[in-house]
Amino acid sequence: MNPAENPRKSVRIIAAIAKNTFRESIRDRILYNLVVFALLITASAVLLGELTNGQQARTIVNLGTNAILLFGTFIAIFVGVGLVAKEIEKRTVYSIFAKPVGRWEFVTGKYIGLCLTLLVNTVVMAIGVCLALLYVNGTELIVPAISAIVLIYFELLITTAIAILFSSFSTPTLAALFTLLIFIIGHLSSSLRDLGAALGTLFVGLLLEFLYYVLPNLAVFSFRTEAANGFLPPVSVIFGAAAYAIIYACAILIIAIAIFSRRNFK
Repeated sequence: MNPAENPRKSVRIIAAIAKNTFRESIRDRILYNLVVFALLITASAVLLGELTNGQQARTIVNLGTNAILLFGTFIAIFVGVGLVAKEIEKRTVYSIFAKPVGRWEFVTGKYIGLCLTLLVNTVVMAIGVCLALLYVNGTELIVPAISAIVLIYFELLITTAIAILFSSFSTPTLAALFTLLIFIIGHLSSSLRDLGAALGTLFVGLLLEFLYYVLPNLAVFSFRTEAANGFLPPVSVIFGAAAYAIIYACAILIIAIAIFSRRNFK
């Protein structure tokens, strides 16, 4: 189906696939585990007051934001890589494409559905962190913590797109491994670039420079330590991170759709 043939019909199809994906994620009980996490973060505020010598609010922000990044990344990877594989394994993909559903609509709908799931998960965990800060009278860190969590969600948009990209042509195990490696490298990209410059080897330097520009620079979204110290990111940083995440995720999805469109399911 040509995307330009009937935009309204395509939007309805994508919305239906996204809604179905969101419902499937809810049935997997991911949210239940994260609600427990949020409650544990809130309850841990009682102990943190005794263990951190009056720095409980900072500790809660550090612990909470890093946990949100970790949990969100694992959901993006392990749910994302299974979105396509599950449909192929259950052979439901054949009945889907027997209908007037384009493969680009299928991939886009799956991506949006998982992003909605991650949004709900992130909000639930953010509420847990805010409740913990309220309990220890750390209200001055609530806004910085929320700002850091917003940047984390932008990062998860990229991680989700990468997971779907690898799942479009690889097995779930390899797709999860590749996505996890990209996540790690993305947080170390600046260090790798500096390493390439320090080594003085032309080939290695060019290779690391190439990887720096091609792979996502996830350090752009890191503001967790600063938030724990009460700093707010400039508005330009938030909008810049949002633009970077959207553009990069769209580029990855275009590649994923191109690969998936050429995949033979027979």
